[in-house]
Amino acid sequence: MSWGSSRTVAIVPQILVNKSPETLPLHSLTPIEWGRAALADPVALLADHAFLEKKAAANALELMTRWPGEWTPGWVETMTGVARDEASHLSQTVRILTRRGGRMERGHRSSYAKALRSLVRKGGEEELLDRLLVSALIEARSCERFAVLAAAAAEDTELAVFYKALFSSEMGHYKVFLRLANQVAPSGAVEARWQYMLAAEACIIEQQDPGPGIHSGVC
Repeated sequence: MSWGSSRTVAIVPQILVNKSPETLPLHSLTPIEWGRAALADPVALLADHAFLEKKAAANALELMTRWPGEWTPGWVETMTGVARDEASHLSQTVRILTRRGGRMERGHRSSYAKALRSLVRKGGEEELLDRLLVSALIEARSCERFAVLAAAAAEDTELAVFYKALFSSEMGHYKVFLRLANQVAPSGAVEARWQYMLAAEACIIEQQDPGPGIHSGVC
């Protein structure tokens, strides 16, 4: 496995922000064919999505008390805001899932998130920095996948509208975590670690099995 430094800027499909295509720093792109395949089983996709929102809310709440130093103004408010957004997304996802005859199971595993968490160094500010960057990565990839799903769901208006709305929120969360990372460590160290993780994430997403999941692999 090689996590090189070659860079690809992901242009989000058919989502315009201020009349210009919004971009993400991801090193790999998700084709529209992935979205069509994932939407072939929308109930399973929504069940997977619901757990991701649950975990995102829990992650923000856990990070809420991890501010660097003695105190960081605005940290708690920012994390509670992210947690509130993610809990709202969870509620929306569960409502759509229930209307379509699905339900959440008791447990859920994500090999994608597990692999990203394995990149986190343990102890001190390095651990906090890596956790923030992993959070930013997951938000960025989710943002990109939501845009692909919105574009692919041409015949499912409810899901097209739903995922297009989530795109903007996830874009905001990705930027929030990246901004907080720059409060934890010098900008040079943050950028170097961020580029390393972006390259790693591209390899990790490529290795995922295909199926109806937000972070599933491409066939």
